[in-house]
Amino acid sequence: MRKQPRQARSIATVEAIIEAGAHILSELGWAGFTTNKVAEAAGVSIGSLYQYFPDKLALVEAIRRRHFDHVLSVISEAAADEKPLRQFARELVRGMISAHSIHPTLHQVLLDEAPGDRGSRAAHAAFQSRYLEHYTAAVAQYRRRRKDNETVARVLSSAIEGVIHNAARRGMLDAADLRKQLVELISAYLSGAGSARTG
Repeated sequence: MRKQPRQARSIATVEAIIEAGAHILSELGWAGFTTNKVAEAAGVSIGSLYQYFPDKLALVEAIRRRHFDHVLSVISEAAADEKPLRQFARELVRGMISAHSIHPTLHQVLLDEAPGDRGSRAAHAAFQSRYLEHYTAAVAQYRRRRKDNETVARVLSSAIEGVIHNAARRGMLDAADLRKQLVELISAYLSGAGSARTG
């Protein structure tokens, strides 16, 4: 960002720009993504947008980082308080579906269309590292054997990610059976891998 917002009004303006940018990027893809469209959707002047984001790549980075932060907070909140496995699974699935339902095609656009630079690649690598750490910490709560927790976390996170992203592409994130089967998958996998609490 060109400058960090400090006052409540500035913070609200930046949030409105990022939200509008996520909407435009999700709906129109990279080819239809312009700062003018984002400013109009956010209800701000193009000058206000450029106060904080020097170009649309900087705005895409902010959108990407916000999505990363949202996903990490979902895992942390689901794993908090050492709750029973099935409750953890339900909260994780509900949170992940919610995070990807706001703008269902956004993640695909960010991965497949929007260009990145060294900064975006570094941000994504940092996210992947923290993502795995969060999942590994969650997995460790439900397993007695801990030497392969990172591998179990990698498999579990990849499975959940694959199901969620494919469902988003097909417009199936609101399917009740999808939610149910994901909860079953998480519960069965972690309990089968050696659970400590399965209530």
